[in-house]
Amino acid sequence: MFSLMQTVLAFVVTLGVLIFVHEFGHFWVARRCGVRVLRFSIGFGQPLLKWKDRHDTEFVIAALPLGGYVKMMGEPGSEVPEHQKALSFAHKTVFQRFAIVAAGPLVNLLFAVFLYWMLFLSGITSLAPVVGNVIPGSLAEKAGFQKMEEVIAVDGSATESWDDIVLELVARLGESTEVRFSIKPEGSTGTDERVILLDNWMAGQEKENPLKLLGLEPFFPTAPPVLGELEKGMAAERQGLQVGDRILAVNDVELLSWDEWVSLIRQNPMVAMNVKVARGEQELTLAVTPDAVVDEKLGRIGRIGAKPDPASVKYPDGMLRELQYGPLDAIPKALDYTWSRIALTVSAIGKMAMGKISLDNISGPITIAKVAGDSASYGLEPFLTFVAYLSISLGVLNLLPIPVLDGGHLMYYLVEMVKGSPVSEKAQAFGNSLGLGLLVMFMGLAFYNDLMGL
Repeated sequence: MFSLMQTVLAFVVTLGVLIFVHEFGHFWVARRCGVRVLRFSIGFGQPLLKWKDRHDTEFVIAALPLGGYVKMMGEPGSEVPEHQKALSFAHKTVFQRFAIVAAGPLVNLLFAVFLYWMLFLSGITSLAPVVGNVIPGSLAEKAGFQKMEEVIAVDGSATESWDDIVLELVARLGESTEVRFSIKPEGSTGTDERVILLDNWMAGQEKENPLKLLGLEPFFPTAPPVLGELEKGMAAERQGLQVGDRILAVNDVELLSWDEWVSLIRQNPMVAMNVKVARGEQELTLAVTPDAVVDEKLGRIGRIGAKPDPASVKYPDGMLRELQYGPLDAIPKALDYTWSRIALTVSAIGKMAMGKISLDNISGPITIAKVAGDSASYGLEPFLTFVAYLSISLGVLNLLPIPVLDGGHLMYYLVEMVKGSPVSEKAQAFGNSLGLGLLVMFMGLAFYNDLMGL
């Protein structure tokens, strides 16, 4: 129940913030251009809360948090009294209308820069891109990758973390190309090169982990068998295990790692085991019988509902890195981060249009809610990183030249700038109908993909 509430709350907060930022962009520029704003709404449907400011603009928080809008005087289909035309959106210059419409998605992109700036200012903890394992028979093994090598660059782009490497790999979705990895062998001050030839990279496997497909596993220190969290009502809690317990032995066999503990639990569904634990300065033995569950891949396995204690994991010196910058130095870093992710999003949309990436990758609100909840459960840093990337996606998608989206209106205004007169109402109506049809189709596909993902 708590997990569901956390997911719903994270979803509402994420969408609420991003919708507010987007609509505030339209609102702020409209006010600066002298347009009277009639309503600023976050959400659709029944108003839950509303008030008016001194300019008589009505602010609304509505029940359905899946969008928002800014209603301005003089929008298409509305009548404007002669004495108020100076306050009308329709009677502003094409450049002012362009600025008002463009402000929403552009502020989303600026908001992402701001979030990344905050993260770099406070410091981002990253895991050094050191290879922990190379999967036999994989592309990485064939290229000559070895354990404990550090990847310092991909095609000349510096990699400070595994996230940087994943970003470089995802950017090559659907491509057949050569990728050069600059690596630093363990204990060496020099560098070497590993070359991998990608052939139609990740085609049909876009939702898989690109590192796994490449055959690389990040280095993680061995986690000791210390309990960090217990699920309520599951075998671990029912049978007397407690948070902080260190598993010493099972049936008199000594345990040194969490993986060994998990392996024994999975292999013994509904089998009683004598578990020796250290609890503070005490040692005691408990009878633990794992519950039997069915896993899609593993079949019938044992499960007790316990998670390891992250604080008990000790990383070697230099393996955890803090990416932290001063107020000024964080600005170009945030801009670079935002730009790379804008480029990735635009590239992915283009590849999807060309059929290089499957439409199965289009996601909707269910996926957004799930990822928002998961990232929030990991802490503020992952959650803000997710919000920043979603803000970029929202900004880029709204700039697409599809009628009914902001980009569609901008396309009309560009035509108006060139020909010197507005696009005809008939052409706009046709375009809007076409755009609405495309939007409904993609929304339906996104919901379908979400449901299939469940």
